[in-house]
Amino acid sequence: MESARRLQGSGMMLTMSKLQQLSLIAICWLGGILSCLLFFQYTSPTCPSQHFPPYQPNVYKNIDFSNLTFATDSQTQEKPILLLWFWPENYRWDFGDCKTIYNIDGCHLTDDRTLYNQADAVLIFHKAIKWDLSNLPPSPRPPFQKWIWFHVESPTNTPKVPGLENLFNLTLSYRRDADISVRYRLTVNKKPNEDFVIPKKDKLLCWFVSNLVPSTGVGTRMNYYNELKKYITVHLFGKITGARMKDEDYYSTMASCKFYLAFENSIHKDYFTEKLNGPLTVGTVPVVLGPPRQNYEDFAPANSFIHVNDFPNAEALAKYLHQLDKDDEAYKRYFDWRKHLTATPHLIHWNQEFVIYICHACEYIGRHKEYKAVHDIYKWWFS
Repeated sequence: MESARRLQGSGMMLTMSKLQQLSLIAICWLGGILSCLLFFQYTSPTCPSQHFPPYQPNVYKNIDFSNLTFATDSQTQEKPILLLWFWPENYRWDFGDCKTIYNIDGCHLTDDRTLYNQADAVLIFHKAIKWDLSNLPPSPRPPFQKWIWFHVESPTNTPKVPGLENLFNLTLSYRRDADISVRYRLTVNKKPNEDFVIPKKDKLLCWFVSNLVPSTGVGTRMNYYNELKKYITVHLFGKITGARMKDEDYYSTMASCKFYLAFENSIHKDYFTEKLNGPLTVGTVPVVLGPPRQNYEDFAPANSFIHVNDFPNAEALAKYLHQLDKDDEAYKRYFDWRKHLTATPHLIHWNQEFVIYICHACEYIGRHKEYKAVHDIYKWWFS
């Protein structure tokens, strides 16, 4: 009997022990739930909290952000250095012209080669590179530095110097698909321009031409000119006459002509130069010979120029120009585009030919820090 009581007491103790364990587990479980609820209450973005003050939409309305400055790693942001390795054709000019003429001041432009190891980019004129590459900058270049292939001649006039295919990071050219594409572009004006007046004309058709070297591809335009002059008088200026035109006479002489032969020396995609911009600027109708009309229309209105391809031959073109000479209203329609578009005069002094390209390279380097590389530059250029 005594044994039975002991067993019964032992069973009760075991039962109570299990109850205590279950109670303890339940308490811990409830405590965990309460802890989670409290955590979400104080961290949820939907609940007010001292860590997340209410949004105040007008808190910044009285702050003038235009006068604020923001610290950089060096506290002051230095202009990137663009090193001009060669002066193109040895035409020298004041680097301050970039700011004065184009309002470009985004880099430190220099020709000081002692700054090579600090230069962010080096501008290398293709035509100045020696065949053995011996006059290129030191190699290997600093890893942060970009080399810019600078070339504005057509593929016909591009010497294929071996070894350049994979040296450059960027391309600078007239081509639209160049990394730095520089062209004489028309600007659009929303407000109509009512002030334009066609200049007085005392010559029907003019041509300024100096390059007569056959190897540069001038054969096509010379053949067309020789046929055209049989049917219309062409007033010639430049070396073709044996005398160079004075720079100061360029625009005034061009403005005195009703039509101007904007004939390129060779025919390639995107290759039309200041020969188009000049007459558009002064109020003369350009007669163009170069890439197809559609390519010209990427940059100028269809009714702003006459394309030689619009006519079956030179005789038909001459006949059309004579007709326009007698029809003032038809001639005036070639200037309708000027109501909302403006052509900007290009630089004309002998040493200013490359200023616009170099200044825009400076602007590009000042704005673009990303990495870039050019692979097989000739495959791209001659394609």
